[in-house]
Formats: sequence, structure tokens, C-alpha cells
Amino acid sequence: MAEAVWPVLIQGGMGVGVSGWRLARAVAGTGQLGVVSGTALDATLARRLQLGDPGGHLRRALAAFPVPEIARRVLDRYFVEGGAEHGTPYRPVPRIGVRPSRARDELAVVANFAEVFLAKEGHDGPVGVNYLEKIQMATPAAIYGAMLAGVDYVLMGAGIPAEIPRLLDELAAHRPAEITVTVAGADEARHTVGLNPRALLGRSPAPLSRPLLLAIVSSHVLAAYLARSPRTRPDGFVLESPVAGGHSAPPRGRMRLDEGGEPVYGPRDEADAGKVAALGLPFWLAGGYGSPGGLARALEAGATGIQVGSAFALCRESGLDEELRQRLLRRAADGTLEVRNDPSASPAGFPFKVARLPGTLSEPDVYAERPRLCDLGYLRAPYTRPDGALGYRCPAEPVEIYVRKGRPAEEAEGRRCLCNGLLAAIGLGQRRPDGYQEPPLLTLGQDIGFLDGLPDDHSAADVVAGVLGARMPG
Repeated sequence: MAEAVWPVLIQGGMGVGVSGWRLARAVAGTGQLGVVSGTALDATLARRLQLGDPGGHLRRALAAFPVPEIARRVLDRYFVEGGAEHGTPYRPVPRIGVRPSRARDELAVVANFAEVFLAKEGHDGPVGVNYLEKIQMATPAAIYGAMLAGVDYVLMGAGIPAEIPRLLDELAAHRPAEITVTVAGADEARHTVGLNPRALLGRSPAPLSRPLLLAIVSSHVLAAYLARSPRTRPDGFVLESPVAGGHSAPPRGRMRLDEGGEPVYGPRDEADAGKVAALGLPFWLAGGYGSPGGLARALEAGATGIQVGSAFALCRESGLDEELRQRLLRRAADGTLEVRNDPSASPAGFPFKVARLPGTLSEPDVYAERPRLCDLGYLRAPYTRPDGALGYRCPAEPVEIYVRKGRPAEEAEGRRCLCNGLLAAIGLGQRRPDGYQEPPLLTLGQDIGFLDGLPDDHSAADVVAGVLGARMPG
């Protein structure tokens, strides 16, 4: 592999679908690292096909898939010519799980291939894909689909991606690969989920280019742990501060909350950039660095560059629903936008940044009116039932069901359904037969100073130019 030319700026991989192929392509076209979110791409592809695939982009990508019969099965199952009638509920996709499912793997591989294929069209800039380690059961098939499309980087956070370097090595050679799945109550038994590429494709294709792995961490201790061995060592790190959008690591030790009910972070939670630099791997700082001044601070600390999220989340190429994007922009511009680090919103158990906006799941009345259900299941966790069989549970499912699965009711208090809420935020919320529509859930970083100096309705290129300034080529 040729020596990497590291980007100075990484566009955050914000999911579900906020960092879509249009945004990643726009950023990569400037020569910086454009990143698509790999979370729930199976559902987003299936729902967009059911809307008729406006513009034909997904069908163009699927036509390039190396095994046409697999792409054809996905199209036959989900594509609706002209789009389904307004209000028609979306056809469900297979839920992720430990038990093998060919239909689930085919959809995940095709969906990730399509997103990366479209992000890489028309330029030679670098494209990455972002995954959550927490969603382990989806990882092998999703990564393989992205690799089939030639993804350049894999970024992974929300956990410890110790097994991902080996997974990338095996999948690049089309060898069977697996990772460990955390199963509560499994004691010494090891559960895995994997993929056999040749069995899935029905052929033996040429070896793939192995993407570079960037581990998203919030601690220099975790970075040192991953860097200690070639088996676990990534190619670099993204070092996030607690103000970064989406999930963040909880404070070390016993969690304390401030008067507003947000986690209190202290000196123990501050990552030491100098110790990360001493590991000898490139790293980027994220969370409050999205400005020329932030970039300068990062470079002075020894970083290769920065990762920027919120400024891209609100740009024209963002995957956010347009009305929601405009409302967030107006609130950010007039100083009334509030982003709360909610310790209980996410079923994943990590603090999660929730942007306050009327009509969304951030509001207590909207949350109270939404029926509790778990019909997508990306964040459900496997556990061992008393009879030894595997079950799945999620703190955002109906409380009485969660309690029957062996967990206390207080664990479910305040949990939002991120799966449905984030899909609704990009205009793909489920439509129920009774007319009920899923309310959206919005997330941004807590530092919104990124708007300073940007046009009123900015583009991705405006963000890159605004951050890099004189560093831009040409």
C-alpha cells in the first residue's frame, strides 16, 4: 500500500443518513475526507427504493454491483415504480441478529456498496464510512459492502474496535471473517457474527484494497490500549471531546449531573493529546474545533487535523430533512438553539446530544405521546434467557416487555427510540397504518460557533474553505 496522504479535515460521519453520499461526495471533491454514515443503510436504501428512487441514483449504483442477481433481488423486494402511495407503511427489513440470514446480509452489502459508490462518483478524493462498534451484529456485512465499492477509510466509535483490523484484513482477501458479539449473561460462551464473502457472492473475485481504519476514541488510555498490538492497532485516531455531537463517552467514575441534568466532566475526562501523539499514529481532534482557530490549536497539539460535524450537518448537502435543517439554522443564527447532553436518551447507554426543537422527540410532550415500540432494533442487545436461548432487548421498547426480559424498569426511563427518530430526521420516518408518523430526533454538537463567517445557507465547500482558509489548494 502506498504511503497515505492524510487529510487535514474529516467530515463527521453523522447518522442516520445525515452524512449521506451527497455530502460525502461534496467534501471529498475538495480533497478532504468525505464520510458517509454506515448506520441503518439497509433501512434507508429500502425506504428510498419504496419512494421510487427519485433521480434513479440508487438504481444506478445497484447496476454497478459486481453480482447483478443479488442487486436484482433487493430491487425486486423493495423498489416501487413511481413511489408507494402517500402514507403507505414502509416494507420492513430483516432485523440484525446473531443468527445468520442471507437476505439480511445481501441487503446490508448492497446498501453499503451503493452509498459508497455514489459518494465516490465524479472525483478522486478520499471517501470513508462511519460505523458504531455498539452495533456489532451489522458490522461484517456492512463493511464488506463498503469495501466492494472501494471505500478508503473506515471510522468506528461507540466502543472498542479491537477486532476490526483483523476483520478488514480478512474481508480484503474475501476470506470468511467474524467478530465477537457481546451477549449479556453468556458467561464464558463466545458468540460471533460473520460473513463468508465467496459464499455470499457465489464467486471468487480479485482481492480488494484494504481501507485505513480510524478509531474514534475519547481517551488517550483507550488509544494506547488499541495501539499496543498489531492485531488491534488502527491506522489512526479521531480524539473526541465531550461536546462532539451524537454519542459521547460517560464521565469516568461515578456519573454526576449538573443542575440541568447533564453529565459533569472533569480533568480525568480530558484526553491528553500529547500522549496520543507519542503513540506515533496520526490523529484528528473533534468536538469544538470546527474553525480556523480550532484547527490551529489542533495542529499545535500535534494533531494531523480536525474532524468537523455540526457545520456539515446544517449545510445544503446534508441529509437532514430540509424543513428541519432550516429551523435549526434559524435557531443557531439567533442564539436560541439548545443542545443538551442527555444521559438517558440513548438506549446504547452513552450520553447523547439532543437538539431541542418543538415537534421533535426532544420535547417531553412529544416523547410522552409516542407509543413505545422497537421495530427496527439496531440498538437492541442480545442476552441469554433463563432457558439458555438468545433473546434481544432494548431499553426503548415497552417498559413491561423490557422488565419481563430481566431488567429493571428504571433503565427504560427517558429512553428515546434513536432508530425511528433519526430516520424521521432525514424524512424517512415510518408511516403507521393508523396515520401516525414517527417524530424526528435531532443531534448536533454543543459548540455552535461554527456559523461565524459562513453564508446564511452554506454549502459543504463553504465549510471546508472557512476552516482551511489559506490552506486550500489553488
